[in-house]
Amino acid sequence: QAEEELAAQTARIGVAKAALYPKFQLNGSIGLESLRLENLPEWASRTFQLGPTISWNIFDAGAIRRRIAVENARQEQALIHYQATVLSAVEEVENTLTAYVKAETSNHSLTQAVKAATRAEQAARDRYQAGLTDFSNVLDTQRTLLSLDDKLAQSTGAVTSDLIRLYKALGGGWTKVSTKQKAAAVK
Repeated sequence: QAEEELAAQTARIGVAKAALYPKFQLNGSIGLESLRLENLPEWASRTFQLGPTISWNIFDAGAIRRRIAVENARQEQALIHYQATVLSAVEEVENTLTAYVKAETSNHSLTQAVKAATRAEQAARDRYQAGLTDFSNVLDTQRTLLSLDDKLAQSTGAVTSDLIRLYKALGGGWTKVSTKQKAAAVK
């Protein structure tokens, strides 16, 4: 939208500058003219007119130049707004990309921790079955594993959420695909 406003304002400068120059028009008409109705079909009843028109606001040059200056100032404002919009969009992309990378890193670490906790829980269970430890150690490792599983699920949700925000920040849109379109794509 900011880009379109900038383009429109730039075009308005051209319109304002065009007022400095004369405008030329060529007007014409073709018709029939006769004092008597029965003479209308004759060649002599036909009329043709052609004439140029020139208009020039030469005495309004000061006002036109002020209007051009106003349009230039508005164009500068539109340019500043456009630049601010672009910078804001870049900042949003950077922030969401950073959040996504952090969430991915955290998710990877939690995945590794869950794998290690799963192995620890299995080792505690094996030691319990061998009679080397009591069941409280198994329960402790299971609690740790469940806690890490919960954190991993939350982390996976955060990764997905950050990925969606990143996609939207990059200008991606969501399109709903109908069943007919899916069927056509499969064929």
